[in-house]
Parts: sequence; C-alpha cells; structure tokens
Amino acid sequence: MAVSNIVCEWLRALGLAQYAESFLDNGYDDLEICKQVGDPDLDAIGVENSAHRHKLLKSIRQLREKGAASVYFMLNDPNSLSGSTEILCETPPNELDIVIREQLETDGVRLTAHPYSTPVSKVQCRCNAEKQKKKD
Repeated sequence: MAVSNIVCEWLRALGLAQYAESFLDNGYDDLEICKQVGDPDLDAIGVENSAHRHKLLKSIRQLREKGAASVYFMLNDPNSLSGSTEILCETPPNELDIVIREQLETDGVRLTAHPYSTPVSKVQCRCNAEKQKKKD
C-alpha cells in the first residue's frame, strides 16, 4: 500500500486492512466517499466474505449516522473496537456532542480538513467524472 490515510487506518482498526488498497483503487480514499459504499461497491472492491461485508456495512452505517468523529474516536480508543456503543448511548446526545467537540479541539483535530474530509469541489469533480464515464 503506497499511501496511508484515514480510510486505511479505519480499515486497519476494523481488522480489514487487506481491503485498503482495493478501496483506494476504487476511489474510496475519503470517509465522505466511503459513506456511499453499499453492496454493489463491496462487490467491486472484492469483499466476498459475508462477515467482512457485515462488519463494513455496520461501520459505514455508523459513519453516516455519527460522521467522521466516530471513526476518529474508534481509532483512538481500542475499547471502542469491541462494537459496544453502550457508553456513548448513556450520554445524552447534546452532552455527547459537546464532549466530542471539546476532545477534538483538545487534540487539535479539524474534521473539516485533510485527511478527515475532502473539499466538496473535489468530491463533485469525482462524481462528475464518474457520470461522464457512464455516459461515454
């Protein structure tokens, strides 16, 4: 694997690092783009193992619902890899949001910046390029 980014780290934390290169090769090099992954995409990426597919789809669902912050905390908290969200569920949503924001600020993490997200213009360019390929 030539490049390491947040997607590679996310897959590594899930115990599915073997798919990192394929994710990148298929254009899934950003968490915002990974939110769009579904069963057909997993076919294209080469994820045939049903347990791996289930694990990825579950994590993608969490990524959609909780955003990149969920991946950031997963990568920084080995206990979160157990799949348990009980601790998060005990905290009221508005308080959890405050806790997350404070922790990110303390750690100097800006989720709107590289490597956690891609500017909208780059995502739109990729989407437009893919649409153009389909037309041709």
